[in-house]
Amino acid sequence: MQPTLSFEQAPPISVPYRFFLTAPLFGAVAGLILAWLGPAALESRWSPGALAMTHLIVVDFMLQAMCGSLLQFVAVVAGANIWRPRLVAAVVHPLITAGAVLLATAFLLEQPLLFLAAALVFAAALGLFLTVMAIALLRTPARGMSIYVLRLAVLGLLVTVVLGVTLAATLGLHDSLQSVWSLLALINVHVAWGLGGWALMLVIGVSFLVVPMFQLTPAYPVWLTRLVPAGLFLLLCLWSLQLLPGTGATQAWQSGVMLAGMLLVGLYAIATLWLQSRRRRRQADVTFVFWRGAMLALLGLAVSWLLFEALPQLGSHARAPLWLGVLALPGVFLSVIMGMLYKIMPFLNWLHLQRQGGIALPPPNMKQMIPEHAMRGQMRLHFAALVLLLAAVLMPALALPAGLAFSASCLWLEWNLIGAARVYVRFRDKIRGAVSGGAVRADHP
Repeated sequence: MQPTLSFEQAPPISVPYRFFLTAPLFGAVAGLILAWLGPAALESRWSPGALAMTHLIVVDFMLQAMCGSLLQFVAVVAGANIWRPRLVAAVVHPLITAGAVLLATAFLLEQPLLFLAAALVFAAALGLFLTVMAIALLRTPARGMSIYVLRLAVLGLLVTVVLGVTLAATLGLHDSLQSVWSLLALINVHVAWGLGGWALMLVIGVSFLVVPMFQLTPAYPVWLTRLVPAGLFLLLCLWSLQLLPGTGATQAWQSGVMLAGMLLVGLYAIATLWLQSRRRRRQADVTFVFWRGAMLALLGLAVSWLLFEALPQLGSHARAPLWLGVLALPGVFLSVIMGMLYKIMPFLNWLHLQRQGGIALPPPNMKQMIPEHAMRGQMRLHFAALVLLLAAVLMPALALPAGLAFSASCLWLEWNLIGAARVYVRFRDKIRGAVSGGAVRADHP
């Protein structure tokens, strides 16, 4: 049973907006870093440029957008009472932004003290966010697989944060903590929980609700909604055993866990693509295309990993992890985020304006919030940038055009979102003018 939507629980529109309007800017910065550093940034996953770009995308673009979405999604979908959402957003948002800047700078300059500073900032920001989210999700009476998976995603973020702070402290203290854990094992487990336990788990949980609802597809099979999240979480726990010496977590054992994980995410991607092929609406909107592109990238990620395992001469190449990273970050996660932002922001505009204006001053149609041609143009540029990024992994000389294209795509997204925000402000002011003149009564001034 899926939860019912509780629009009256929605936080003030400024809460998610501050996250949404910040996120694309850091994607643009990541693209500019790639263009600036050129081929040197694509030497391997360990290059300072690659690490800085990765964390700008993950920590600021993805995390900002996902935190803003969760503050809205948990309140509306789960019907949860989120404690002081305006205050939480006002504290968490600037701290995440500052932490991301510190972390990216630490990687670029290789300064240990900056790693420590970033660790402290993230611990404060995400400690507050996770506490508020956990309490809200545990107390909500809502049930359904989406709620269950959201709880797993929040738990995944908690594990990611603990591992990330530990890793940053390790780097900041000149590797003095490596006597406790292998640095490579700590990195591998941190990455797995961040991308699989947090980001992908959140995408999966959201998809169980929004894909059938917004894309007019059949519902996900019940067996799949139970198998994929539970299986993914179990595999992440098994993967984490490599942190414990003497557990027998050999290379072959780790490869087996990864194989099972890739088969599982491949199954989820194929199931989503199959459901999309059976949608009741023939015309594909921008959100639909973004989701389809994301699922194709996820399937490509699974197939690529299997190919790298079958052909060790390919899998052992220094740039093989970069290929997987491009498919995962811009390919899967940013595609989903961009598609959902084009659905969320117009709807938030409409919801809040409708409450204020009522029937006397109905808000603009949601399709009028962001022009269709602007969304489709940005979408085409995003996927073109994705192709260029993949090509740049194979031919690093393409780093400059790939970085510029990716940065331009993120800036275009930012412009489109600002346009939606301007529509809201313009119509809100119109309503307030009417209210002051006695023409209409607003429920939420």
